[in-house]
Formats: sequence, structure tokens, C-alpha cells
Amino acid sequence: MEFIEQFIKGVWLIKPQRFGDSRGYFSETWKQQEFEAHVGKVNFVQDNESFSTRGVLRGLHLQCGEWSQAKLVRVSRGEVLDVALDLRSRSPTYGKHVAVRLTHEGGEQLFIPRGFAHGFVVLSDEAQFQYKVDNVYAPQSEMTIAFNDPDLGIDWLIDPDEMLLSEKDKAGRWLKDVKSLEF
Repeated sequence: MEFIEQFIKGVWLIKPQRFGDSRGYFSETWKQQEFEAHVGKVNFVQDNESFSTRGVLRGLHLQCGEWSQAKLVRVSRGEVLDVALDLRSRSPTYGKHVAVRLTHEGGEQLFIPRGFAHGFVVLSDEAQFQYKVDNVYAPQSEMTIAFNDPDLGIDWLIDPDEMLLSEKDKAGRWLKDVKSLEF
């Protein structure tokens, strides 16, 4: 696997090696020892999966306090634009984001540490999205940052008229209105 730290410290793009032949390919998608050698120790406790169609935007979600989550995300079918927004109050990149395309063809993964909001939009007709988290879901600690906050400057690569959002995601908060976050 190739580990590439992004311009925001702690966010890693991981490119697994694939071994192909006439039958298809084989790839290791998670190897604890190698992950810890590059990124550090993370105790993943749960795997999640979502299925969405083109234009579905999920995010920008985070959990605060003791329920904060680190995530390792990947696409097993389709293509998404994946976004990690730095909300660590003492970070020099607070309010900045990393946006990467994740595809099933490339097998890329993105590691997002605690202290980030996360979201993605589906660019292909369908997408199956999988992620590991290091803490369980706790709805009482959840928050949504507005995907279209102009101060964030996120280019979602899709026309807003094509986007499909949940009521929760439509009601996301502007970052400037969020007083303080604990991670």
C-alpha cells in the first residue's frame, strides 16, 4: 500500500496495490501493522456501508466530544467525491478541506482523523460506500455542517440542482455559527 499524507496533517490517501490476472484482481484493503506504521494506532470498532445514486450528498457530518470518530473510507462500487473538513480548533488548517475522488477502479481510501467533518457526493450512477470507524454512532453528539457554506469553498463537482439531500443535511449549520467543538 502507498500512504500519501494530504496537505492537512493527519489526513491520508491510501492506495492499495492490486494484483491482477485474467480472473480479475486481488488486493489487501486493510493491514493493521502497515496502517499503524504510517498513520498510527487506531482501534476500529465498526464497519458501515451505504448505497446511493448519482447526486446523493451525505454530509458534512461529525460527532463531538467523547463520541468523536476517525474514519477509513472507500468505494467498492462507483465513484464519489469525498471531503474531509478540518474542525480542530488549534489546527493551522482549521476550516480548510481535502477533497478527493474515490473510485472502485482505483481502490483508493481516505483516512480522516478525529476532529473532522466528513461528507461525500456520488458522481457515478450508483455508489457503494464503506467505512470503518473508531467509535460507535451517538446521535446525541452528532452535528451537520452545511455542505454549501460559502466560507468553505467546496466544489462538489456536481450541479446543486442534481443533488439529493436528507432533511438533516439540508439543515446543516454554517461554520461561523458553530461556537466551539470538542474532540
